[in-house]
Amino acid sequence: MVRVAESCCSRESEARWCCLMVIARSADGYIKRRSEMMRILTLLAAGLTLSDLCRLSAQEGTLVYPETRTVDQADDFHGTEVKDPYRWLENDVRTDSDVADWVKAQNKVTFSLLESIPQREPIRERMTELWNYEKIGTPFRSGGRYYYFRNDGLQNQSVLWMQDTLKSEPQVLLDPNAWSADGTVALAGTAFSPDGRYLAYGVQQAGSDWRTWRVMQISDRRILDEQIEWVKFSGAEWTADGRGFFYARYPRPDDSAAFQSLNSNMKVFYHRVGTSQADDVLVYERPDNPDWGFQLDVSEDGHYLIITVWVGTDDRYRIVVKDLREPYGLPAELIDNFDEEYSFIENDGDVLYFKTSLDAANRRVVAIDLKHPEREHWREVIPESENALRSVGLVGNLFVCEYLKDARTQIRLFQPDGTFVREVDFPGIGSASGFSGKRSDTETFYSFSGFASPTTIYRYNMVTGESVEYRRSQVQFNPDDYETSQVFYASKDGTKIPMFLCHRKGLQLNGTNPTLLYGYGGFNIPITPSFSVARLTWMEMGGVLAVANLRGGGEYGEQWHKAGTKQHKQNVFDDFISAAEWLIDKGYTSTPKLAIQGRSNGGLLVGACMTQRPDLYGACLPAVGVMDMLRFHRFTAGRFWTDDYGCADNADEFTALHGYSPYHNLRNGVAYPPTLVTTADTDDRVVPGHSFKFAAQLQACHSGNAPVLIRIETSAGHGAGKPTAKIIEEATDELAFLVRSLKMH
Repeated sequence: MVRVAESCCSRESEARWCCLMVIARSADGYIKRRSEMMRILTLLAAGLTLSDLCRLSAQEGTLVYPETRTVDQADDFHGTEVKDPYRWLENDVRTDSDVADWVKAQNKVTFSLLESIPQREPIRERMTELWNYEKIGTPFRSGGRYYYFRNDGLQNQSVLWMQDTLKSEPQVLLDPNAWSADGTVALAGTAFSPDGRYLAYGVQQAGSDWRTWRVMQISDRRILDEQIEWVKFSGAEWTADGRGFFYARYPRPDDSAAFQSLNSNMKVFYHRVGTSQADDVLVYERPDNPDWGFQLDVSEDGHYLIITVWVGTDDRYRIVVKDLREPYGLPAELIDNFDEEYSFIENDGDVLYFKTSLDAANRRVVAIDLKHPEREHWREVIPESENALRSVGLVGNLFVCEYLKDARTQIRLFQPDGTFVREVDFPGIGSASGFSGKRSDTETFYSFSGFASPTTIYRYNMVTGESVEYRRSQVQFNPDDYETSQVFYASKDGTKIPMFLCHRKGLQLNGTNPTLLYGYGGFNIPITPSFSVARLTWMEMGGVLAVANLRGGGEYGEQWHKAGTKQHKQNVFDDFISAAEWLIDKGYTSTPKLAIQGRSNGGLLVGACMTQRPDLYGACLPAVGVMDMLRFHRFTAGRFWTDDYGCADNADEFTALHGYSPYHNLRNGVAYPPTLVTTADTDDRVVPGHSFKFAAQLQACHSGNAPVLIRIETSAGHGAGKPTAKIIEEATDELAFLVRSLKMH
């Protein structure tokens, strides 16, 4: 067969691929080898290219997936043998040519189907039109100037602008769009020296978590020679004199393992401006605990370096303090255990303020006097509330406390002694962010947005409490055409779960509305209302957007979070499945019209729910998901996630993980819903091997005609820093896939 095909193909690899095309499945699942072979060879002889064949097969509804070889790999987990036939797909696409060829073959099939969808181009055009509006970030002050990020509409990366006053002419300070032709090099963090002389900034390549930090002299925009490399999960914290900054980094990894190996032995350094990284001073390390990581803060008065020690994703920290007025003084432990959260807010002389979970699942604010640091001397400043306290800042001599009230932002202000001052009013269901500044500032800025409400920026007077509209996004649609509501439904065990619904006004509850159900449910991260052009495009097309606030997230404090972790993780999947059932029972939609979507931990969510209830959904969109729950802790940052997931090395946790791991729970002969797995070839957060293995197993097990595909982005990572063009392309393909799968017109 190969020899016959070679006579019609220009390359041997193409010929072999054409031979795979003969393995096409008919509606009843049987393989039609001879007739399909003759059809393909006839088309090849007529001059059709391989791309033509792929496109024709997609149009006919006959998809042929690339042949994925299997290996005889099995592991013993506490006496249970677990097979892993696609272990080789864990290899790095940058260094393994077999994996690279597999990626190309999968993308060829995927894009042959996507390109055959007539609505794809109109969706792209409309999304691009909607996306093309000026986006202004929330302004902030530093070193006597105002700064903000701005995107003129379709720029791949937002540009950093600077103003001396709010009325002066803005100037471009840093434009990442000039760093690469395709927009895949991004700005990933900024830190301004207190005197306004320097800007330290991080540079991110192709979506990787690794950062290289540079220094700019702001007055003349001159980029200094030094480069700070191998920084990950750390920013830069300047000393009060503006002569240098603290940062944390990992040792340089082997070139072959830079994007897959575990990250260990983080160290804290001080860098003096104008010197080489090789001369940086080691400030703090813990070689006896290589799993520890460090977050850094310098107090506003410059007196203290606060080293927050973390060991996983849970908010459980140790605290180390270095007095910067004592150049030879050693860092000293203030909190010497990982029992609770202690998030540094600011200081008042020798008194340090922390947000803590100690005796407060919803968090409170306490003051610790370094002269009397014993716990019996700690003072409660702001007590625990019925709502979850998410963050605290000290601006304008007021504590700015962000709470969540049923997954909606609530901002409350308190005096330094804990006296309540006022609450900030918002114009509807949505999320607010910003409120940054220094203790001496009399103003701050914040942004507010909702599912159908583009971002509006407000200037807030810290003295009077007045909010004045500063900038409003001008998107080419009418927000009044849409409505947002919040409902509560019962999960499997009776727990009440909140869910946001947004759609065009006048929706008919007749079970025919295409509905996109989104969820996350993990790592104490809340999912709150926010504006998205992709979601707006979906709603313009007549779709309903449903966002469920699942257990495992941060909507209701630590108890809510813990109820969706480790052996309780099934609660998260039950919450999501119950949301789908509620939407169907209430007449919003029906199984053929219901799609589910999630990213990262949400990709795991979709993978687990589609394997547990493949009958419930009309389409599935798992993105950059954690799909192999038995091996995630062996790659890059995966070991940090054991706080939420547990670890297969533990016998009890293995049982729970194996019970829902998406890769291991796909079953032969099951007709799975139409599925578009999405990932990126250079993702070094959730390595793409998770999605590769899941997609290969899904294609091998799937018995139906519905397409089960994987879309693999190139030169992109987990999501941060992704250029606008790639974002639009991926969102377009997801919506086009839903149009086809849910039979939308």
